Amino acid sequence: MTGENVGIVLCSLAGLLCLWALVREQRLQGELRRRGVHAEGLVVGQERMSSEDPWTPVIEFTDLRGERITFRARATGTGLGLDVGSHAPVAYLPEQPETARVFTRRHRIAHLVLLPIGSVAFLGAAVLIVLTG
Repeated sequence: MTGENVGIVLCSLAGLLCLWALVREQRLQGELRRRGVHAEGLVVGQERMSSEDPWTPVIEFTDLRGERITFRARATGTGLGLDVGSHAPVAYLPEQPETARVFTRRHRIAHLVLLPIGSVAFLGAAVLIVLTG
């Protein structure tokens, strides 16, 4: 397999993975709107995987069973209003508190914008490799 073919395969797989993640996130957000339980979360910290990664808010809330649930926000970056000590609306599926998401418009839209951009970029790169190869 040539380097060109490897590039086509890798770009195509990355684009398809972004599309799959987009569909999955859209389904989950639909379920959260229809039957999600809403709770008040508290930003208890900020984490990052490596020194190059952005800070990711860590949010804690109490579910319907009274259990304390902690999760990392999916969207990161400035302007999302998740400083340590601030409150954030949270939605989760009652039988799966690990599905918790920050339930603000900004956070819901972030994934629905970034995932299609990633998909188009990777699939476009695969097409460009084919056309210029």
